[in-house]
Amino acid sequence: MFGKKRLVLIIASVLLLSLVMMLNASAADGADLRVSILKYDPIPAEIGEYVSVWVKVENLGYAKADDLSIRMVPDYPFSMDSSANAQVNIGILTPDNAAVEEFRLFTDTAAKQGTGTFEVWYQEDSSGTWFKKEFEIRVGSDSFDSKGTIQLSGEPVKEPEVFMPGDTGTISFTLQNSATDYSITIDGEQYDTNARIQSASLSGVEGVKVTTGTYYGNGIIGPGESVDLTYNVQVDEDTPDGTYYLEFSIVGSSHSYNNNWRIPIKVDSSSVRVIPSKPLALENGEGVLEFDVANIHPNMLSSVSVQLEAEGIEFSPAEYFIGSMDPDELFTIEINAKAASEDITFPVDLIINADFRNGLNEHTQQVEVRQLKHHVVESDSGSGIYLLVLLLIVVGAGAYILYKRRMEKQ
Repeated sequence: MFGKKRLVLIIASVLLLSLVMMLNASAADGADLRVSILKYDPIPAEIGEYVSVWVKVENLGYAKADDLSIRMVPDYPFSMDSSANAQVNIGILTPDNAAVEEFRLFTDTAAKQGTGTFEVWYQEDSSGTWFKKEFEIRVGSDSFDSKGTIQLSGEPVKEPEVFMPGDTGTISFTLQNSATDYSITIDGEQYDTNARIQSASLSGVEGVKVTTGTYYGNGIIGPGESVDLTYNVQVDEDTPDGTYYLEFSIVGSSHSYNNNWRIPIKVDSSSVRVIPSKPLALENGEGVLEFDVANIHPNMLSSVSVQLEAEGIEFSPAEYFIGSMDPDELFTIEINAKAASEDITFPVDLIINADFRNGLNEHTQQVEVRQLKHHVVESDSGSGIYLLVLLLIVVGAGAYILYKRRMEKQ
């Protein structure tokens, strides 16, 4: 009897363990969905008006979502513009991809200034479980009588100045209140010239992502004063060379003071070129290889270094460090090469590698593969000895003739 109970317990434990492992495997292999609010407009949501909300769903898992749906479930003071628009079927969402859907909400006319909430429900497939996440956005009729105007001061500062595919960096803006006096009189009424930044956001495009969220201002900017804002930017590895335009948007003291700027960002994959400046050949197993190193990228590169690789060949220095190089700068380097043994079959492949930094981004690339040749030069030591012996014979013969003449004169 005891043995049967023990057997039943063992079987139940095995089944339970198998079930847990299956659930874990399913969770690890399935879609991992992340829901966020990309943006909403206007900011804040105006009382008695519609507000557009863009919902972003990302698949961070290892498997696709077969039949993804999302549903907007608003709470007071929000309501849907139409119940038919509350749910959207996205369909298949593959790993490392995202979908963005726009919903329009109406803000009740009796709403109070502050924040309002709503839920976004999402379902991986039509027979699956609904999950939900709550969000809040600002509600109000924020407008101020201040007449200061926010302007973009100077050019945005990009670091690096020109991105390469796969780079991360920053774009910094200086926003300045263009007013020069502390007050202004309009139609006989006096207004202050302070300015406000209710919100400031930088939006990416395909291939260029902005990973910093919206900035919300909490104070005023006096006449002539400024504020600096910095946003992190990431360029995808497969982004083609070209100029991309990001949208920088701010909401000022009131919606009549809003601004939008198109911010160009350049992507250029050109980098370091290493060109042999004399024939790549060794003489009797050793030699000095000379190269011209050029920076063909549009901005300065730092920590530039060159390394050579070839089977059976030793190089000195093993890594030639150059340092910073301005655009179109040319630098000539010499690297000693020596065959490690006499059994090497020439020519051999000479691999030229370069390391450098674009901003804070480290890059390593194989610049080129060339052929390293070898020449055998005969030693001229034997002919030197022959010439020396011949010279001694000539000198000896001359001395003998001179001696004999002297003897005949006597």
